[in-house]
Amino acid sequence: MGQPLADALASAAARGDLERVRELLDQRADPNAVNSCGRTPIQVMMLGSTQVAELLLQRGAEPNRPDPSTGSLPVHDAAREGFLDTLVALHRGGARVDLRDKRGRLPLELAEAGGHQRVVRYLRAQPGSNRAPP
Repeated sequence: MGQPLADALASAAARGDLERVRELLDQRADPNAVNSCGRTPIQVMMLGSTQVAELLLQRGAEPNRPDPSTGSLPVHDAAREGFLDTLVALHRGGARVDLRDKRGRLPLELAEAGGHQRVVRYLRAQPGSNRAPP
């Protein structure tokens, strides 16, 4: 896949443009291709756009690929910003909630720091979400 298509898909995901994301995926855009900034569509998607997350996951997006600079996963971003519906969609789509970012933080810790109690309750209910794997 060419860089222009990868950039177009990442841009559509960042805007939360579900129809454009669907159109590009239907044109065989790779949901795991990196844009010019080295990030995948699921890493740059509009966090409040749960449907974009679900579509990317259905089409094979890898939810556990860390951001190249921060080490954050999309679940870290959703937890930090309080987007419970998106976090749940990511988790159901295979995202792990027991991995730490480069600063050693779990999604649960980010949600707690942000005061996002609904996200905190959800993450506390998940097995292993409050500790990193051995």
